[in-house]
Amino acid sequence: MDIDLIFKIAAIGIIVAVLNQLLVRSGREEQALMTTLAGLVVVLMILVREISSLFQLIKTLFQF
Repeated sequence: MDIDLIFKIAAIGIIVAVLNQLLVRSGREEQALMTTLAGLVVVLMILVREISSLFQLIKTLFQF
């Protein structure tokens, strides 16, 4: 696992947190919620891709 993956997830989290605070303070709670959910979906997609590559590595390691 690369340290870049951790930095990507942290950067997405920081950006989403800042956008969330800006939207909440401007009275747009619905858009803030949607921004948070979009950030969560992006992070989950990144994690699913990494888990998939991990399973592929294990599959080739044990040659199934």
